[in-house]
Amino acid sequence: MPTIAPHPRQPPEVTGGVDTHLDTHTAAVIDPIGRVLGTRQFPADPAGYAALLDWMHTFGRLTRVGVEGTGAYGAGLARQLHRKQVEIIEVDRPHRKTRRFQGKSDPIDAIAAAKTALAAERTATPKQRDGRIEALRTLRVARRSAVEQRADTQRQIRALIVTAPDPLREHLRHLKLPALITTCAGWRPDRTDTASPATATRLALRSLARRHQQLTTEITDLDQLLAPLAATISPRLLAVPGVGTDVAGQLLVTAGENHDRLTSEAAFAMLCGVAPIPASSGKTTRHRLNRGGDRQANAALYRVVLTRLRWDDRTRAYVERRTAQGLTKKEIIRCLKRYVARELYQIITTRDPEPAT
Repeated sequence: MPTIAPHPRQPPEVTGGVDTHLDTHTAAVIDPIGRVLGTRQFPADPAGYAALLDWMHTFGRLTRVGVEGTGAYGAGLARQLHRKQVEIIEVDRPHRKTRRFQGKSDPIDAIAAAKTALAAERTATPKQRDGRIEALRTLRVARRSAVEQRADTQRQIRALIVTAPDPLREHLRHLKLPALITTCAGWRPDRTDTASPATATRLALRSLARRHQQLTTEITDLDQLLAPLAATISPRLLAVPGVGTDVAGQLLVTAGENHDRLTSEAAFAMLCGVAPIPASSGKTTRHRLNRGGDRQANAALYRVVLTRLRWDDRTRAYVERRTAQGLTKKEIIRCLKRYVARELYQIITTRDPEPAT
């Protein structure tokens, strides 16, 4: 009888887990039933990422890797795994109760990440950070910081005016913000008389006003970069009533470059914190307000609703109908945010393809 050659034995499947830090990443590998095969620490740099991946492959066929912090310390590793076509699973931090019983160390956290990825429990597909959306997010980080600092500067100017000497306070207290900033920035007080409260106040107000002007220029420059970028990514989104560059940018960043990770419009609504949470018990059926999700995306949807409440006839007709049914204004706005999320999800997930370079 002819000899039948045996089939080559397939390498065993293994699952990896990584606990990420600024300078080092600690990796762990487990088998399909959760037994730990090994743990090891690697430097957090491109050479370390390659060594980490090679080390995991020595244990068998790597099916997936659970990474804690793909949007922070693990961003570089996530990009490397994506390029190598390794499935990446974003894992949450362990429950406090579980961590309290098991203890805390980098190998323990790496093993927990691997087991969470293997069980597919409390996991998500991480965002890809190597496309136009990542560029948009980076510019928005700088803009948001400038906006917050400018608002803080305005509050400091107003606070100084309240405690300023009477003649100076009476001169400034009724000025509108543009005139106030221009007036204070143009002062040239005597710098040799800083012991005088009036002179010191003028110097402080001039410094704050010029800082306000500089931040305004910075915000304007960033807006000029963000507007065409957002329009290139999703022109249809910017054409929706109530959606401007800031709102579009936030929702695009929330959805991510790989928007296909959002399995449905309900998942997008949950991500934005506009999907009501079931709170039923026994014969009582009710839902409660969702305070989770991306709060910046939630605020963006809120701004869309406020704009439509003022300018959109269909939205105002809906408000009248729901008010007649006994709903409060807050409840109506919550419903509208849910509807807007459903509408925008269809546009966000059908973005125009990235142009070839």
